[in-house]
Amino acid sequence: MRNIIMCSINMSLLILAAAGISVMATAGTTAASSRFDYADALSKSILFFQGQRSGRLPPSQRMTWRKSSALHDGFDVHRDLVGGYYDAGDNVKFNFPMAFTTTMLSWSVIEFGQLMGPELQHAREAIRWGTDYLLKATRVPGSVVGAVGDPNADHSCWQRPEDMDTPRTSYVVNKQKPGSEVSAEIAAALAASSMVFRHSDRAYAAVLLRRATQVFEFADKYRGSYNDSIAAGVCPFYCDFNGYMDELIWGASWLYKATKAPNYWNYVKNNINYLESNNIVVRNVNGNPVPSSQGGSISEFGWDAKHAGINILVSQWVMKNPHNSNPFVPKADQFICSILPESPAPKSISYSRGSGLLFKPGGSNLQHATSISFLLLVYGRYMKLANKVVDCGNNVHVTPARLVSFTRGQVDYILGSNPLGMSYMVGFGQKFPRNVHHRGSVLPSVAQHPQHIDCHVGYSYFNGHDPNQNVLTGAIVGGPAEDDTFKDSRFDAPQSEPTTYINAPFVGVLAFFKALRH
Repeated sequence: MRNIIMCSINMSLLILAAAGISVMATAGTTAASSRFDYADALSKSILFFQGQRSGRLPPSQRMTWRKSSALHDGFDVHRDLVGGYYDAGDNVKFNFPMAFTTTMLSWSVIEFGQLMGPELQHAREAIRWGTDYLLKATRVPGSVVGAVGDPNADHSCWQRPEDMDTPRTSYVVNKQKPGSEVSAEIAAALAASSMVFRHSDRAYAAVLLRRATQVFEFADKYRGSYNDSIAAGVCPFYCDFNGYMDELIWGASWLYKATKAPNYWNYVKNNINYLESNNIVVRNVNGNPVPSSQGGSISEFGWDAKHAGINILVSQWVMKNPHNSNPFVPKADQFICSILPESPAPKSISYSRGSGLLFKPGGSNLQHATSISFLLLVYGRYMKLANKVVDCGNNVHVTPARLVSFTRGQVDYILGSNPLGMSYMVGFGQKFPRNVHHRGSVLPSVAQHPQHIDCHVGYSYFNGHDPNQNVLTGAIVGGPAEDDTFKDSRFDAPQSEPTTYINAPFVGVLAFFKALRH
Protein backbone atom coordinates (compact mmCIF):
# COMPACT_ATOMS: atom_id res chain seq x y z
CA MET A 1 0.00 0.00 0.00
CA ARG A 2 2.83 2.42 0.87
CA ASN A 3 4.37 1.85 -2.58
CA ILE A 4 1.04 2.64 -4.22
CA ILE A 5 0.72 5.87 -2.23
CA MET A 6 4.26 6.96 -3.05
CA CYS A 7 3.69 6.19 -6.71
CA SER A 8 0.58 8.37 -6.65
CA ILE A 9 2.50 11.22 -5.02
CA ASN A 10 5.31 10.95 -7.56
CA MET A 11 2.87 10.99 -10.47
CA SER A 12 1.17 14.09 -9.05
CA LEU A 13 4.50 15.83 -8.69
CA LEU A 14 5.24 15.06 -12.34
CA ILE A 15 1.91 16.62 -13.32
CA LEU A 16 2.67 19.69 -11.24
CA ALA A 17 6.18 19.95 -12.66
CA ALA A 18 4.77 19.86 -16.17
CA ALA A 19 2.64 22.82 -15.19
CA GLY A 20 5.70 24.74 -13.99
CA ILE A 21 4.94 23.95 -10.35
CA SER A 22 7.15 22.16 -7.89
CA VAL A 23 6.39 21.04 -4.38
CA MET A 24 8.91 19.57 -1.96
CA ALA A 25 6.79 17.50 0.38
CA THR A 26 7.52 18.17 4.03
CA ALA A 27 6.47 16.36 7.17
CA GLY A 28 2.77 16.73 7.83
CA THR A 29 1.98 18.21 4.41
CA THR A 30 2.32 15.29 2.01
CA ALA A 31 -0.63 14.28 -0.11
CA ALA A 32 -0.86 10.95 1.69
CA SER A 33 -1.43 12.69 5.04
CA SER A 34 -4.51 14.62 3.89
CA ARG A 35 -7.94 13.29 4.78
CA PHE A 36 -9.80 15.55 2.34
CA ASP A 37 -11.02 14.78 -1.14
CA TYR A 38 -9.85 17.88 -2.95
CA ALA A 39 -11.28 16.64 -6.26
CA ASP A 40 -14.75 16.53 -4.73
CA ALA A 41 -14.25 19.97 -3.20
CA LEU A 42 -13.11 21.34 -6.57
CA SER A 43 -16.16 19.93 -8.33
CA LYS A 44 -18.51 21.40 -5.75
CA SER A 45 -16.77 24.78 -5.64
CA ILE A 46 -17.46 25.18 -9.37
CA LEU A 47 -21.01 23.82 -9.14
CA PHE A 48 -21.82 26.60 -6.67
CA PHE A 49 -21.78 29.15 -9.48
CA GLN A 50 -24.84 27.51 -11.00
CA GLY A 51 -26.71 28.39 -7.83
CA GLN A 52 -25.84 32.05 -8.42
CA ARG A 53 -26.92 32.20 -12.05
CA SER A 54 -29.28 34.88 -13.22
CA GLY A 55 -31.13 34.67 -16.53
CA ARG A 56 -32.53 31.82 -18.56
CA LEU A 57 -31.04 28.55 -17.36
CA PRO A 58 -30.05 25.95 -19.97
CA PRO A 59 -31.09 22.28 -20.05
CA SER A 60 -27.57 21.43 -18.85
CA GLN A 61 -28.21 23.17 -15.50
CA ARG A 62 -26.95 20.77 -12.82
CA MET A 63 -28.20 22.59 -9.72
CA THR A 64 -31.75 21.74 -10.65
CA TRP A 65 -33.65 23.43 -7.81
CA ARG A 66 -32.72 26.78 -9.35
CA LYS A 67 -34.86 28.03 -12.25
CA SER A 68 -34.73 30.94 -14.71
CA SER A 69 -35.01 34.43 -13.26
CA ALA A 70 -34.71 38.14 -14.08
CA LEU A 71 -35.60 37.60 -17.73
CA HIS A 72 -36.37 41.28 -18.40
CA ASP A 73 -33.20 42.84 -16.99
CA GLY A 74 -32.20 45.89 -19.00
CA PHE A 75 -35.70 46.66 -20.18
CA ASP A 76 -35.61 50.07 -18.47
CA VAL A 77 -32.59 51.17 -20.53
CA HIS A 78 -33.58 49.32 -23.73
CA ARG A 79 -30.77 46.78 -23.45
CA ASP A 80 -30.55 43.03 -23.04
CA LEU A 81 -28.94 42.58 -19.63
CA VAL A 82 -30.23 39.09 -18.95
CA GLY A 83 -27.69 36.74 -17.42
CA GLY A 84 -24.71 37.06 -15.13
CA TYR A 85 -24.49 36.21 -11.44
CA TYR A 86 -26.08 37.27 -8.21
CA ASP A 87 -23.17 38.18 -5.98
CA ALA A 88 -24.22 36.53 -2.74
CA GLY A 89 -27.43 35.70 -0.89
CA ASP A 90 -29.43 38.49 -2.53
CA ASN A 91 -30.83 38.97 -6.02
CA VAL A 92 -28.81 41.96 -7.24
CA LYS A 93 -26.22 41.88 -10.00
CA PHE A 94 -23.33 44.01 -8.76
CA ASN A 95 -20.98 44.13 -11.73
CA PHE A 96 -17.87 45.21 -9.83
CA PRO A 97 -17.56 42.07 -7.67
CA MET A 98 -19.01 39.99 -10.53
CA ALA A 99 -16.18 41.12 -12.80
CA PHE A 100 -13.61 40.39 -10.09
CA THR A 101 -15.14 36.93 -9.69
CA THR A 102 -14.74 36.37 -13.43
CA THR A 103 -11.15 37.61 -13.36
CA MET A 104 -10.28 35.22 -10.54
CA LEU A 105 -12.01 32.25 -12.14
CA SER A 106 -10.05 32.99 -15.29
CA TRP A 107 -6.76 33.34 -13.40
CA SER A 108 -7.51 30.03 -11.70
CA VAL A 109 -7.84 28.34 -15.09
CA ILE A 110 -4.80 30.12 -16.56
CA GLU A 111 -2.56 28.93 -13.73
CA PHE A 112 -4.11 25.59 -12.77
CA GLY A 113 -6.55 24.60 -15.49
CA GLN A 114 -4.29 21.81 -16.70
CA LEU A 115 -4.72 20.22 -13.26
CA MET A 116 -8.53 20.34 -13.22
CA GLY A 117 -9.22 17.27 -15.33
CA PRO A 118 -12.91 17.00 -16.30
CA GLU A 119 -13.75 20.02 -14.16
CA LEU A 120 -11.93 22.30 -16.61
CA GLN A 121 -14.96 22.35 -18.89
CA HIS A 122 -17.23 23.24 -15.99
CA ALA A 123 -14.86 26.04 -15.00
CA ARG A 124 -14.95 27.41 -18.53
CA GLU A 125 -18.74 27.30 -18.46
CA ALA A 126 -18.76 29.27 -15.21
CA ILE A 127 -16.45 31.87 -16.73
CA ARG A 128 -18.50 32.14 -19.92
CA TRP A 129 -21.71 32.67 -17.97
CA GLY A 130 -20.01 35.75 -16.55
CA THR A 131 -18.35 36.99 -19.73
CA ASP A 132 -21.45 36.63 -21.89
CA TYR A 133 -23.18 38.99 -19.50
CA LEU A 134 -20.22 41.38 -19.23
CA LEU A 135 -20.20 41.67 -23.02
CA LYS A 136 -23.84 42.74 -22.81
CA ALA A 137 -23.03 45.22 -20.04
CA THR A 138 -20.39 46.88 -22.25
CA ARG A 139 -22.13 46.62 -25.63
CA VAL A 140 -22.98 50.33 -25.94
CA PRO A 141 -19.80 52.38 -26.57
CA GLY A 142 -19.07 55.08 -24.02
CA SER A 143 -21.05 53.41 -21.23
CA VAL A 144 -20.83 50.46 -18.86
CA VAL A 145 -23.59 48.92 -16.78
CA GLY A 146 -22.48 48.95 -13.15
CA ALA A 147 -25.35 47.06 -11.50
CA VAL A 148 -28.84 45.71 -12.11
CA GLY A 149 -31.52 45.61 -9.43
CA ASP A 150 -32.49 48.16 -6.80
CA PRO A 151 -30.36 46.96 -3.87
CA ASN A 152 -32.36 48.66 -1.12
CA ALA A 153 -35.66 47.29 -2.36
CA ASP A 154 -34.11 43.88 -2.84
CA HIS A 155 -32.64 43.81 0.66
CA SER A 156 -36.01 44.69 2.15
CA CYS A 157 -37.50 41.50 0.69
CA TRP A 158 -36.83 37.81 1.19
CA GLN A 159 -37.78 36.35 -2.18
CA ARG A 160 -36.58 33.65 -4.50
CA PRO A 161 -34.87 35.07 -7.60
CA GLU A 162 -37.53 33.31 -9.65
CA ASP A 163 -40.25 35.37 -7.88
CA MET A 164 -38.69 38.75 -7.31
CA ASP A 165 -40.85 41.71 -8.19
CA THR A 166 -38.65 44.47 -6.80
CA PRO A 167 -37.44 47.11 -9.30
CA ARG A 168 -34.77 45.79 -11.68
CA THR A 169 -33.19 49.20 -12.14
CA SER A 170 -30.13 49.38 -14.40
CA TYR A 171 -27.34 51.62 -13.12
CA VAL A 172 -25.11 52.85 -15.95
CA VAL A 173 -21.87 54.84 -15.92
CA ASN A 174 -20.94 56.93 -18.93
CA LYS A 175 -18.69 59.78 -20.08
CA GLN A 176 -20.50 62.34 -17.94
CA LYS A 177 -20.90 60.06 -14.93
CA PRO A 178 -17.88 57.73 -15.06
CA GLY A 179 -17.05 54.60 -13.12
CA SER A 180 -13.40 53.75 -13.64
CA GLU A 181 -13.23 50.98 -11.04
CA VAL A 182 -16.10 48.87 -12.38
CA SER A 183 -15.10 49.53 -16.00
CA ALA A 184 -11.42 48.66 -15.45
CA GLU A 185 -12.31 45.51 -13.51
CA ILE A 186 -14.55 44.42 -16.37
CA ALA A 187 -11.66 45.09 -18.76
CA ALA A 188 -9.45 42.88 -16.58
CA ALA A 189 -12.07 40.13 -16.56
CA LEU A 190 -12.49 40.21 -20.33
CA ALA A 191 -8.73 40.24 -20.95
CA ALA A 192 -8.08 37.37 -18.53
CA SER A 193 -10.96 35.30 -19.88
CA SER A 194 -9.73 35.82 -23.45
CA MET A 195 -6.67 33.80 -22.45
CA VAL A 196 -8.90 31.02 -21.12
CA PHE A 197 -10.65 30.64 -24.49
CA ARG A 198 -7.64 31.37 -26.68
CA HIS A 199 -7.25 27.73 -27.76
CA SER A 200 -10.75 26.33 -27.28
CA ASP A 201 -12.72 29.15 -28.97
CA ARG A 202 -10.46 31.62 -30.75
CA ALA A 203 -13.28 33.70 -32.22
CA TYR A 204 -14.85 34.23 -28.80
CA ALA A 205 -11.45 34.99 -27.27
CA ALA A 206 -10.89 37.66 -29.91
CA VAL A 207 -14.25 39.26 -29.10
CA LEU A 208 -13.39 39.32 -25.40
CA LEU A 209 -9.97 40.86 -25.94
CA ARG A 210 -11.23 43.48 -28.38
CA ARG A 211 -13.94 44.53 -25.93
CA ALA A 212 -11.42 44.56 -23.05
CA THR A 213 -9.27 47.12 -24.88
CA GLN A 214 -12.29 49.30 -25.62
CA VAL A 215 -13.61 49.20 -22.06
CA PHE A 216 -10.18 49.93 -20.59
CA GLU A 217 -9.79 52.95 -22.86
CA PHE A 218 -13.17 54.21 -21.63
CA ALA A 219 -12.24 53.58 -17.97
CA ASP A 220 -8.95 55.42 -18.34
CA LYS A 221 -10.12 58.33 -20.48
CA TYR A 222 -13.21 59.17 -18.45
CA ARG A 223 -11.99 58.97 -14.90
CA GLY A 224 -14.17 59.01 -11.85
CA SER A 225 -15.62 56.73 -9.20
CA TYR A 226 -18.92 54.97 -9.56
CA ASN A 227 -19.47 55.92 -5.92
CA ASP A 228 -20.31 59.38 -7.22
CA SER A 229 -22.10 58.34 -10.40
CA ILE A 230 -24.38 55.45 -9.38
CA ALA A 231 -24.23 55.46 -5.59
CA ALA A 232 -27.88 54.49 -5.26
CA GLY A 233 -27.17 51.22 -7.04
CA VAL A 234 -23.93 50.16 -5.37
CA CYS A 235 -23.50 51.85 -1.97
CA PRO A 236 -23.14 50.97 0.81
CA PHE A 237 -22.98 47.37 -0.39
CA TYR A 238 -20.06 47.68 -2.81
CA CYS A 239 -18.74 51.20 -2.47
CA ASP A 240 -15.17 51.52 -3.69
CA PHE A 241 -13.06 52.42 -0.65
CA ASN A 242 -9.61 52.21 -2.23
CA GLY A 243 -10.01 54.47 -5.24
CA TYR A 244 -10.02 53.36 -8.84
CA MET A 245 -6.30 53.60 -9.66
CA ASP A 246 -5.62 50.04 -8.56
CA GLU A 247 -8.29 48.75 -10.96
CA LEU A 248 -6.79 50.75 -13.83
CA ILE A 249 -3.32 49.28 -13.18
CA TRP A 250 -4.85 45.83 -12.68
CA GLY A 251 -6.71 46.12 -15.97
CA ALA A 252 -3.59 47.30 -17.79
CA SER A 253 -1.61 44.41 -16.27
CA TRP A 254 -4.08 41.87 -17.60
CA LEU A 255 -4.16 43.54 -21.00
CA TYR A 256 -0.38 43.38 -21.15
CA LYS A 257 -0.45 39.71 -20.16
CA ALA A 258 -3.02 39.01 -22.87
CA THR A 259 -1.51 41.17 -25.64
CA LYS A 260 2.15 41.91 -24.76
CA ALA A 261 1.48 45.41 -26.11
CA PRO A 262 4.17 47.71 -24.64
CA ASN A 263 1.79 50.62 -24.01
CA TYR A 264 0.05 48.61 -21.30
CA TRP A 265 3.34 47.66 -19.67
CA ASN A 266 4.43 51.30 -19.74
CA TYR A 267 1.13 52.25 -18.15
CA VAL A 268 1.70 49.82 -15.29
CA LYS A 269 5.28 50.94 -14.71
CA ASN A 270 4.41 54.64 -14.89
CA ASN A 271 1.61 54.40 -12.35
CA ILE A 272 2.36 51.61 -9.88
CA ASN A 273 4.08 53.79 -7.31
CA TYR A 274 1.11 56.10 -7.13
CA LEU A 275 -0.72 53.50 -5.09
CA GLU A 276 1.67 54.22 -2.23
CA SER A 277 2.29 57.95 -2.65
CA ASN A 278 0.25 61.06 -3.26
CA ASN A 279 3.23 62.85 -4.77
CA ILE A 280 3.60 60.84 -7.96
CA VAL A 281 1.93 61.99 -11.16
CA VAL A 282 -0.46 59.50 -12.72
CA ARG A 283 -0.13 59.07 -16.48
CA ASN A 284 -2.45 57.60 -19.08
CA VAL A 285 -1.50 55.14 -21.83
CA ASN A 286 -0.11 58.02 -23.90
CA GLY A 287 2.14 59.17 -21.06
CA ASN A 288 0.15 62.32 -20.29
CA PRO A 289 -0.53 63.32 -16.65
CA VAL A 290 -4.14 63.00 -15.49
CA PRO A 291 -6.07 63.39 -12.21
CA SER A 292 -6.67 60.28 -10.14
CA SER A 293 -7.91 58.68 -6.95
CA GLN A 294 -5.87 56.28 -4.83
CA GLY A 295 -5.68 54.41 -1.55
CA GLY A 296 -5.01 51.01 -0.08
CA SER A 297 -2.03 48.90 0.84
CA ILE A 298 0.28 46.44 -0.90
CA SER A 299 -1.07 43.73 1.41
CA GLU A 300 -4.69 44.13 0.26
CA PHE A 301 -6.41 41.98 -2.34
CA GLY A 302 -10.08 41.40 -3.07
CA TRP A 303 -12.99 42.78 -5.05
CA ASP A 304 -12.14 46.32 -3.88
CA ALA A 305 -8.35 46.43 -3.61
CA LYS A 306 -6.02 44.87 -6.19
CA HIS A 307 -2.64 45.91 -4.80
CA ALA A 308 -1.16 42.53 -3.82
CA GLY A 309 -2.64 40.89 -6.89
CA ILE A 310 -0.97 43.41 -9.19
CA ASN A 311 2.46 42.77 -7.70
CA ILE A 312 2.05 38.97 -7.81
CA LEU A 313 0.72 38.98 -11.38
CA VAL A 314 3.37 41.33 -12.76
CA SER A 315 6.21 39.58 -10.91
CA GLN A 316 5.91 36.69 -13.37
CA TRP A 317 7.52 38.61 -16.20
CA VAL A 318 10.08 40.62 -14.22
CA MET A 319 11.26 38.13 -11.58
CA LYS A 320 13.92 36.49 -13.76
CA ASN A 321 15.77 39.77 -14.35
CA PRO A 322 17.89 40.46 -11.24
CA HIS A 323 19.01 43.82 -12.67
CA ASN A 324 15.48 45.11 -13.07
CA SER A 325 14.80 47.83 -10.52
CA ASN A 326 11.05 47.29 -10.67
CA PRO A 327 9.07 47.57 -7.42
CA PHE A 328 6.81 44.59 -8.11
CA VAL A 329 8.95 41.74 -6.79
CA PRO A 330 10.10 43.58 -3.64
CA LYS A 331 6.49 44.48 -2.86
CA ALA A 332 5.34 40.93 -3.55
CA ASP A 333 8.09 39.67 -1.22
CA GLN A 334 6.96 42.14 1.41
CA PHE A 335 3.42 40.83 1.07
CA ILE A 336 4.63 37.24 1.54
CA CYS A 337 6.62 38.17 4.61
CA SER A 338 3.62 39.99 6.09
CA ILE A 339 1.60 36.75 6.00
CA LEU A 340 3.81 33.94 7.31
CA PRO A 341 3.83 33.57 11.09
CA GLU A 342 7.55 32.83 11.33
CA SER A 343 8.48 36.01 9.49
CA PRO A 344 9.79 38.90 11.63
CA ALA A 345 8.13 41.42 9.29
CA PRO A 346 5.07 43.41 10.46
CA LYS A 347 1.94 41.35 9.90
CA SER A 348 -0.91 42.33 7.59
CA ILE A 349 -3.13 39.62 9.10
CA SER A 350 -3.90 37.95 12.40
CA TYR A 351 -4.67 34.30 13.10
CA SER A 352 -7.55 32.51 14.76
CA ARG A 353 -6.84 31.23 18.25
CA GLY A 354 -7.33 27.53 17.62
CA SER A 355 -5.95 26.48 14.26
CA GLY A 356 -4.33 29.43 12.55
CA LEU A 357 -6.93 30.60 10.05
CA LEU A 358 -5.77 33.95 8.73
CA PHE A 359 -7.94 36.95 9.52
CA LYS A 360 -8.41 40.51 8.33
CA PRO A 361 -10.77 43.11 9.82
CA GLY A 362 -14.40 43.09 8.69
CA GLY A 363 -16.90 40.38 7.90
CA SER A 364 -16.92 37.52 5.43
CA ASN A 365 -13.37 36.63 6.41
CA LEU A 366 -12.97 33.58 4.19
CA GLN A 367 -12.79 35.87 1.19
CA HIS A 368 -9.34 36.82 2.49
CA ALA A 369 -8.31 33.25 3.25
CA THR A 370 -9.17 32.04 -0.25
CA SER A 371 -7.75 35.00 -2.18
CA ILE A 372 -4.49 35.13 -0.21
CA SER A 373 -4.10 31.35 -0.51
CA PHE A 374 -4.41 31.70 -4.26
CA LEU A 375 -1.79 34.46 -4.42
CA LEU A 376 0.65 32.42 -2.32
CA LEU A 377 0.37 29.38 -4.59
CA VAL A 378 0.77 31.46 -7.73
CA TYR A 379 3.78 33.30 -6.34
CA GLY A 380 5.30 29.99 -5.28
CA ARG A 381 4.95 28.82 -8.85
CA TYR A 382 6.67 31.94 -10.21
CA MET A 383 9.40 31.64 -7.57
CA LYS A 384 10.15 28.06 -8.59
CA LEU A 385 10.42 28.98 -12.25
CA ALA A 386 12.86 31.77 -11.35
CA ASN A 387 14.78 29.65 -8.79
CA LYS A 388 13.97 32.24 -6.13
CA VAL A 389 13.46 32.29 -2.37
CA VAL A 390 12.08 35.18 -0.32
CA ASP A 391 14.32 36.63 2.39
CA CYS A 392 12.13 37.92 5.23
CA GLY A 393 15.06 38.76 7.52
CA ASN A 394 16.39 37.12 10.71
CA ASN A 395 17.48 34.13 8.64
CA VAL A 396 13.89 33.36 7.55
CA HIS A 397 13.99 32.22 3.93
CA VAL A 398 10.68 31.32 2.31
CA THR A 399 10.66 28.62 -0.36
CA PRO A 400 7.85 27.61 -2.73
CA ALA A 401 7.34 24.52 -0.58
CA ARG A 402 6.71 26.66 2.48
CA LEU A 403 4.03 28.62 0.63
CA VAL A 404 2.37 25.34 -0.31
CA SER A 405 2.42 23.99 3.24
CA PHE A 406 1.03 27.24 4.66
CA THR A 407 -1.71 27.35 2.05
CA ARG A 408 -2.63 23.75 2.71
CA GLY A 409 -3.26 24.65 6.34
CA GLN A 410 -5.73 27.33 5.23
CA VAL A 411 -7.45 24.99 2.77
CA ASP A 412 -7.79 22.17 5.27
CA TYR A 413 -9.16 24.53 7.90
CA ILE A 414 -11.90 25.62 5.48
CA LEU A 415 -12.70 22.01 4.60
CA GLY A 416 -13.00 20.83 8.20
CA SER A 417 -9.64 20.68 9.98
CA ASN A 418 -10.63 23.20 12.65
CA PRO A 419 -11.74 23.14 16.30
CA LEU A 420 -15.40 22.63 15.34
CA GLY A 421 -14.74 19.95 12.73
CA MET A 422 -16.91 22.10 10.49
CA SER A 423 -16.57 22.23 6.73
CA TYR A 424 -17.28 25.77 5.63
CA MET A 425 -18.14 24.52 2.15
CA VAL A 426 -21.82 23.64 1.92
CA GLY A 427 -22.38 20.00 0.96
CA PHE A 428 -18.77 18.96 1.58
CA GLY A 429 -18.17 16.47 4.37
CA GLN A 430 -20.64 15.41 7.02
CA LYS A 431 -20.78 18.64 9.02
CA PHE A 432 -21.35 21.87 7.12
CA PRO A 433 -23.52 25.02 7.45
CA ARG A 434 -27.24 24.26 7.16
CA ASN A 435 -28.60 27.76 7.69
CA VAL A 436 -26.91 29.71 4.94
CA HIS A 437 -27.91 33.35 4.46
CA HIS A 438 -29.18 32.92 0.89
CA ARG A 439 -32.68 33.58 -0.41
CA GLY A 440 -32.87 30.81 -2.98
CA SER A 441 -31.47 28.25 -0.55
CA VAL A 442 -33.74 29.20 2.37
CA LEU A 443 -37.03 29.29 0.47
CA PRO A 444 -38.68 26.23 -1.08
CA SER A 445 -37.83 25.68 -4.72
CA VAL A 446 -40.30 26.42 -7.50
CA ALA A 447 -40.71 22.67 -7.98
CA GLN A 448 -41.68 22.26 -4.32
CA HIS A 449 -43.79 25.40 -4.11
CA PRO A 450 -44.96 26.58 -7.55
CA GLN A 451 -46.99 29.45 -6.11
CA HIS A 452 -45.49 32.93 -6.02
CA ILE A 453 -43.90 33.88 -2.70
CA ASP A 454 -44.38 37.58 -1.96
CA CYS A 455 -41.74 39.99 -0.76
CA HIS A 456 -42.41 39.75 2.98
CA VAL A 457 -43.95 36.28 3.10
CA GLY A 458 -40.49 34.82 2.62
CA TYR A 459 -39.43 36.09 6.03
CA SER A 460 -41.50 33.37 7.66
CA TYR A 461 -38.96 30.91 6.23
CA PHE A 462 -36.01 33.15 7.10
CA ASN A 463 -37.15 33.45 10.70
CA GLY A 464 -37.90 29.73 11.02
CA HIS A 465 -35.76 27.19 12.81
CA ASP A 466 -35.60 24.56 10.09
CA PRO A 467 -32.44 24.12 8.00
CA ASN A 468 -32.41 25.62 4.51
CA GLN A 469 -34.68 23.77 2.13
CA ASN A 470 -32.19 23.66 -0.77
CA VAL A 471 -28.53 22.72 -0.47
CA LEU A 472 -26.37 25.38 -2.13
CA THR A 473 -23.69 22.84 -2.94
CA GLY A 474 -20.14 24.16 -3.00
CA ALA A 475 -20.89 27.54 -1.45
CA ILE A 476 -18.18 28.76 0.91
CA VAL A 477 -19.73 30.91 3.62
CA GLY A 478 -18.21 33.94 5.33
CA GLY A 479 -16.69 31.70 7.97
CA PRO A 480 -15.99 31.61 11.69
CA ALA A 481 -15.12 34.33 14.14
CA GLU A 482 -11.52 34.91 15.17
CA ASP A 483 -12.01 32.70 18.23
CA ASP A 484 -12.98 29.83 15.84
CA THR A 485 -16.66 29.94 16.83
CA PHE A 486 -19.42 29.70 14.22
CA LYS A 487 -23.12 30.27 14.82
CA ASP A 488 -24.56 28.61 11.68
CA SER A 489 -27.33 31.19 11.74
CA ARG A 490 -28.82 32.84 8.69
CA PHE A 491 -29.26 35.93 10.90
CA ASP A 492 -25.48 36.32 10.97
CA ALA A 493 -24.75 37.26 7.37
CA PRO A 494 -21.00 37.99 7.86
CA GLN A 495 -20.55 34.36 8.95
CA SER A 496 -23.21 32.51 6.96
CA GLU A 497 -23.51 34.32 3.62
CA PRO A 498 -21.63 32.91 0.62
CA THR A 499 -20.28 35.08 -2.19
CA THR A 500 -18.97 34.34 -5.66
CA TYR A 501 -15.65 36.02 -4.91
CA ILE A 502 -14.97 33.71 -1.97
CA ASN A 503 -15.23 30.69 -4.25
CA ALA A 504 -13.53 32.01 -7.39
CA PRO A 505 -9.88 31.97 -6.20
CA PHE A 506 -10.47 28.76 -4.27
CA VAL A 507 -11.17 26.96 -7.56
CA GLY A 508 -7.52 27.32 -8.56
CA VAL A 509 -6.28 26.43 -5.08
CA LEU A 510 -8.31 23.22 -5.00
CA ALA A 511 -7.14 22.25 -8.48
CA PHE A 512 -3.55 22.47 -7.24
CA PHE A 513 -4.12 20.23 -4.23
CA LYS A 514 -6.28 17.85 -6.20
CA ALA A 515 -3.33 17.18 -8.50
CA LEU A 516 -0.93 16.88 -5.58
CA ARG A 517 -3.16 14.35 -3.85
CA HIS A 518 -3.84 12.21 -6.90
